[in-house]
Amino acid sequence: MDHAALRLFLLGIFLTILSSVRSEEPNAIPAGVAVVDITPDYPVRLSGFGFRRMESEGITQRIHAKALAFGQDTGGPVVLITADILCVPDAITKEIAKRLKDKAGVQLEHLSITSSHTHTAPMLRGTCPTLFGVPIPEDHQAHIDRYTEEFTNNLEKVALAAVKDMRPATVAWTRGRVTFAINRRTPGGPVDHDLPMLAVKDPKGALRAIYFSYACHCVTMASNKISGDWAGKAQEMIEQRHPGCIALASVGCGADSNPNRRADGEAIDAIEDQGRQIAEEIDRLLAAPLTPLSIRPQTKYARVDLPFDTPRSRQDWETMAAKTDASGHYAKVNLAKLDRSETLPASINYPVQTWTFGNQLAMVFMPGETVVDYSLRLKRELDHTRLWVNGYSNDARCYIPSERILREGGYEGGGAMIYYDMPNRFAPGMEQKLIDAVRAQVPDAFVAKPQ
Repeated sequence: MDHAALRLFLLGIFLTILSSVRSEEPNAIPAGVAVVDITPDYPVRLSGFGFRRMESEGITQRIHAKALAFGQDTGGPVVLITADILCVPDAITKEIAKRLKDKAGVQLEHLSITSSHTHTAPMLRGTCPTLFGVPIPEDHQAHIDRYTEEFTNNLEKVALAAVKDMRPATVAWTRGRVTFAINRRTPGGPVDHDLPMLAVKDPKGALRAIYFSYACHCVTMASNKISGDWAGKAQEMIEQRHPGCIALASVGCGADSNPNRRADGEAIDAIEDQGRQIAEEIDRLLAAPLTPLSIRPQTKYARVDLPFDTPRSRQDWETMAAKTDASGHYAKVNLAKLDRSETLPASINYPVQTWTFGNQLAMVFMPGETVVDYSLRLKRELDHTRLWVNGYSNDARCYIPSERILREGGYEGGGAMIYYDMPNRFAPGMEQKLIDAVRAQVPDAFVAKPQ
């Protein structure tokens, strides 16, 4: 079957589902869910920590990509993909969108891809390319390239499976609280302990999917074995407690938040404890009334240019290149680009996306390692009781500091750019641009009422 015929076939399935839902379940939302194992069966470099320069040495926990698809009143499906991976770059998001448009009528603005930001998952090509502070050997790069292709194919596979699975469903959401995230920059500093949860059930009440999000780095584990960290363990425990249900996890704006407990070597008791806290809170939420979502999701998508600060001179790069640490390697990489007459980027083009279920719920998807100030500010300016904010969505090029953190500097304020191979820290003024981009997409009905 060629691409055109396959696309028509899948669209026919979608329209049949949509018609049956409208005639049999007027308040239902068509929904589908799927899961694919993305654990490699060969050694590959893990991403997230620069000190690990060997390929992976086993598996602590298998990792997965999962997808949740919803029908709209018009147009193709809306698809959310979650993945147990450090981060998914813009190039892969665009490639998956292209494939899904051809095969299932899914537009780029109707696709969201989030990562759990686990630091014990395989490296993807082009993501944190200068992380290790030294060149990556060719044989290691070959395994990274192989896994990147497999990973991309698996995201396509799981998304199409979720679209195919769409059938009448009831969808509801609520918000809980888990407290193991702590501010890693400042003791007692700001954190976001919200645990938003969305439940998908069949018309008879059987639980098909649980989707949740929490704003905390997945850095409990630091061994050289593959795992999904606390997010993977939480998904596993939820699925064990609710057989037949698929649990999906995203991460909120937790770029400057760490777990309050880290693993000792390869011991998994810390992620078991953190996963259990989330699974128990999910159970508590499921036992209480949820807020039904009766309006099908509508998505908006826009891109914002975020300029870097004043460009470094060649002399600046040469001075940095004389160092023997990670910054020296990073400088050498950029000097090589200049020697090839390449132009270093002056900005990044940053995608901002929202999903709104009428006036019942607004989901915000912010790319990169977004610090907690963004979610806390949005929850002040918008109605926090109807707002869900994710980081690590759709792109993964670097940390996204707030204006406060940009002024303070440090790792999240600009220091981490050497590991993402970004040419400089951001210029001031980025926070308001991003807040304005979100506010432009969210209906006025969500604006917080004056106290």
